[in-house]
Amino acid sequence: MVDVHEEPSEWEELGRVLTAGGILPSGWAPAFAAVPRSAFLPDLVWPFHMAAGGSVAVDKRRDADAWRSYAEADTPIVTQWDDGRHTGPEPGEVSTSSASMPSVVFSMLRDLDVQPGNRVLEIGTGTGWNAALLAYRLGPENVITVEVDESVASVARAALNRFGLPVQVVHGDGFKGHREGAPYDRIIATCGLRSIPFGWVKQSRPGGVIMAPWGTHYGNGDAVARLTVADDGKSASGAFTGPVEFMKLRAQRLPAVVHADYVKGGVADGDESSTTITESQFVGGRFRPQEFALGLYVRNCVHVAAAKHDGARPVWFYGLTDRSWACVQFRDGNHTRVWQSGPRRLWDEVESACRWWDEQGRPGFDRFGLTVDSDGERAWLDFPDNPVPIRPL
Repeated sequence: MVDVHEEPSEWEELGRVLTAGGILPSGWAPAFAAVPRSAFLPDLVWPFHMAAGGSVAVDKRRDADAWRSYAEADTPIVTQWDDGRHTGPEPGEVSTSSASMPSVVFSMLRDLDVQPGNRVLEIGTGTGWNAALLAYRLGPENVITVEVDESVASVARAALNRFGLPVQVVHGDGFKGHREGAPYDRIIATCGLRSIPFGWVKQSRPGGVIMAPWGTHYGNGDAVARLTVADDGKSASGAFTGPVEFMKLRAQRLPAVVHADYVKGGVADGDESSTTITESQFVGGRFRPQEFALGLYVRNCVHVAAAKHDGARPVWFYGLTDRSWACVQFRDGNHTRVWQSGPRRLWDEVESACRWWDEQGRPGFDRFGLTVDSDGERAWLDFPDNPVPIRPL
């Protein structure tokens, strides 16, 4: 007799990879196997295509094999563009709802550390897949999910009911949480925040956990904050677990910065100087801890690194509280020139932040943390009593 071994599906193979990498712990393996991402995706999706360097349209009705391959791959998939105003198969302007990479989903669920009987509030329903995973493990009655987009909420609610996990889907502003279901043992956000509301702390039990991608307007990247609510319920604090990049909470999206509103003529309108910081020291790939650290230090600032052209790369900085701006131009083989204008000397602040990061031993994400209380939020390094300075030293 010849043994015939069926080849594992792409989803099963992904599960093995995530398990081997410590991303999919044993407690979440049954949910991974029973609740596939494909059950919560629409027919027309826009997965990220590495070779194309962007999103591509894939329609299940036209190419079911390609659709399933993407659905079962560790890749992010856009499911809505431009807050639903977009039509047609081509990608829109701004991605506004998605199904996250399974590796990101399960790393956050792993760190959420749910226990039997926990009540969980999810901020950002999206497709409903993350809520379904939580419901499969904890029971649908223990999960509430809030979605700001009524159409997205309706589609997710239908998908959850169809799958047999009738989670309560609330159409509303997740920034406000959901007081009617409080208190919660766990709160998890599946969108990027620039401010974590104290209301979430008040809606949590003492000892509860809040997990949210958080960052600053300096860049689009986030880091996942894992905050534990204090025994007196008056604050929540904890370290960041690692870098991610999520679509931003709609109420906290930053409007596009209009260059012409800042720079009326050209860089010559600014005060010129130079810097010893090199391009290789300053410009790098995504998810660099240096960029995250600079954003903690240089608040109310957006930076944009342009593509390199003819050996030159300009990086622009725009103040968000006034019209201050700065530009540093890195050029191969030449000294680096800087121009600044406005009440804030933005490049001076950035240089100060670079020096501070170096002096602290170039800390990674896990050395930074966040505390949220009724006075707001404070980023810190190594321990809560060591706040990150937000002004030049």
